[in-house]
Amino acid sequence: MASAQNRAFRLREPRSIENLEMTEESMPQVQRGEVLVRVKATSLNYRDLAMVEGGYPGELRENLVQLSDGAGEIVEAGEDVRRFRVGDRVAGNFTREWFGGKRPSYMEPYGTHSNGWLTDYKVIDPEELVRLPDHLTYEQGATLPCAAVTAWNALHGPSPAGPGDTVLTLGTGGVSVFAVQLAKILGLRVISTTSSSWKEKKLQELGSNNIINYNDTPNWGKRAEELSNGGVNRVVEVVGPASFHQSIEAVAPGEEVALIGVLTRTGDKIDYYDLFGKASTRTIGVGSRDMFESMNRAIAAHQLTPVIDTVYPFEQAQEAYRHLKSQNFFGKIVISHDQ
Repeated sequence: MASAQNRAFRLREPRSIENLEMTEESMPQVQRGEVLVRVKATSLNYRDLAMVEGGYPGELRENLVQLSDGAGEIVEAGEDVRRFRVGDRVAGNFTREWFGGKRPSYMEPYGTHSNGWLTDYKVIDPEELVRLPDHLTYEQGATLPCAAVTAWNALHGPSPAGPGDTVLTLGTGGVSVFAVQLAKILGLRVISTTSSSWKEKKLQELGSNNIINYNDTPNWGKRAEELSNGGVNRVVEVVGPASFHQSIEAVAPGEEVALIGVLTRTGDKIDYYDLFGKASTRTIGVGSRDMFESMNRAIAAHQLTPVIDTVYPFEQAQEAYRHLKSQNFFGKIVISHDQ
């Protein structure tokens, strides 16, 4: 094990994709209560691009290994490890030490507060890991920790959407695509928005019941309200201020807008009484390990397969980021550590 190659990508300075540098690193040493994971695949989220380009709004420590989402095989276990054994296939939870219950007041996601998963080998507390569903590849499993768990939390949470309810998804990023897939296995009706005809076809294939092209229908919130006969039960709001007013327009009185995204910083002002007479809002901070495991049970039971747009070899990590920046994709962008 000591002679194995251990590559990593670290962010030297949060300014551009070019500042993401590949390094050769020593093999991490396993201590009591830890495991060594041979990382097989990682996946990208919008936050990862914001981090490398200097637009991430939260705390970002210097020179960290990047990416919060990864999956791999346990190749070594320290003393007193009981949760997993060598050979187990695992993925990491998005943030440290959120095992269940309410969202902690201070979160420490991988890649911002501690070294992330864009490396060949990672030492980690096994409590931070979940077992992968057997039918998923490592590439598919690597898509789950942030986007899928966020979508699951948005649909479940304290007040779960139930069979027959209608959910509105915005765009075709990772969270929104997972929200469509998970909504269908939960028996929900789905209305989706997009601006692209080819993405409309992809959404239809996933099972969206109605699709609104927001370029053709600028007041898409009102259209979603009409299509759902008085308003949707849940909005998976991934955009932010620029779309929030429309999301409030779309939702039925007393139902929920799940606040996830900060893709935009400005938008129309919201009148207090628009909220008072309409929906409740809930901020989604990805999710706990318990949520991840509950979601995985549903994924396994329904044999759900994550949608992957492109898989890049490890050495082309910068190209994967550029593809994410282009917005010309549907589903998740993955980096294979074995190619």
